[in-house]
Amino acid sequence: MILEMKVPSPGESITEVEISTWLVKDGDYVEKDQAIAEIDSDKATLDLPAEASGTITLKVQEGDTVQVGHIICLLDTDAENPNIRKEDFEQNEKEAVSTVTSQTSQESQTDSYAKGTCSPAAKKIIKEKNISLSEIQGTGKNGRITKNDALQAVPSLGNQPINGIRSYKSVKLSALRRKLSERLVSVKNQTAMLTTFNEVDMSEIFSIRNEYKEEFKNKHNVSLGFMSFFTLAVVRALKMFPDVNSMIDKENKITYDFQDISIAVSGPKGLMVPVLRNAETMSFRGVEQTIKNLADKVREGKITVDEMTGGTFTITNGGVFGSMLSTPLINPPQSAILGMHNIIERPVVKNKQIVIAPMMYLALSYDHRIIDGKESVSFLVAVKEAIENPIDILMNNGIRMALEL
Repeated sequence: MILEMKVPSPGESITEVEISTWLVKDGDYVEKDQAIAEIDSDKATLDLPAEASGTITLKVQEGDTVQVGHIICLLDTDAENPNIRKEDFEQNEKEAVSTVTSQTSQESQTDSYAKGTCSPAAKKIIKEKNISLSEIQGTGKNGRITKNDALQAVPSLGNQPINGIRSYKSVKLSALRRKLSERLVSVKNQTAMLTTFNEVDMSEIFSIRNEYKEEFKNKHNVSLGFMSFFTLAVVRALKMFPDVNSMIDKENKITYDFQDISIAVSGPKGLMVPVLRNAETMSFRGVEQTIKNLADKVREGKITVDEMTGGTFTITNGGVFGSMLSTPLINPPQSAILGMHNIIERPVVKNKQIVIAPMMYLALSYDHRIIDGKESVSFLVAVKEAIENPIDILMNNGIRMALEL
């Protein structure tokens, strides 16, 4: 039986995907649920599992953009899983070595003939650019210089002798990266984005974590990090200043009475932003466990589009990479984003005394079309107050109860 595998819908509103990478070759035998390809949508990169076991025939190539529902491969489910005996394998290995030796000899002859030659179109472009053929590495068959090679070629930067290897490569951006680029440019062009800054003293949070983090981890099997404090501080501030939890929809302002917090997580495919649904209902334990579960999915490539869609506010922590200060870009269609940064011990004044304290800069980028300066500054001050006085404001004067210990 020949099974047609079609592109599944990664999520609502997504109509096409790009075949980023085939993880198998044409003619391979694949097992059911084996990942056979990575597909890029404009929101995420996802693994595509085989729907059945059988021999696969690829119908599209890497880099192709295909519509949802399009046939991308065939599976011959009647094919048997090859079970080569040891002696057959040894014989095949000998034959393969012989074949490779023969092919290599032929290819070297062909290579010496075709290497460095180019098509008429490529030759015209190379002449216009005044580039030597020796400067171009052909990517066509047997080293032939293609039109694309000529278009990508960069003229030499002078005739002075240069030591060392000077090379570059051109790789097509994935659908996810291209869409991200469009979104980031649109943020700059279509929003009135401003950023306000403040700094917070992390001393109280350090003290709480140092005293309770081991007990918290033993009880809940998850670490007590900074994100739970900041998430709950943001939830409180969003309730106080609902305009920051709003979005523009054409000529309307939509204000939400719930807080779905997007948390930026770095993964192998870049930055992903999974969402904590109804963060206003979560405890410290709930926030930490949910973030851990979502972060694990991002790093394992198992996060779904639905899990990254629909946040009302974003928190991003550039401090984990060493960033001291930045202006984070709004995550559209949201209207604001909080940027956390590196924690550095600095001299500060407390009670007219200079002391050393762990300090962090905070940045709130916001869309001035919908959020006024007063609301943005007041929002950030509210976050600062909660972080610097977490026992009173976030824990209702009960640390053990808040941490469920």
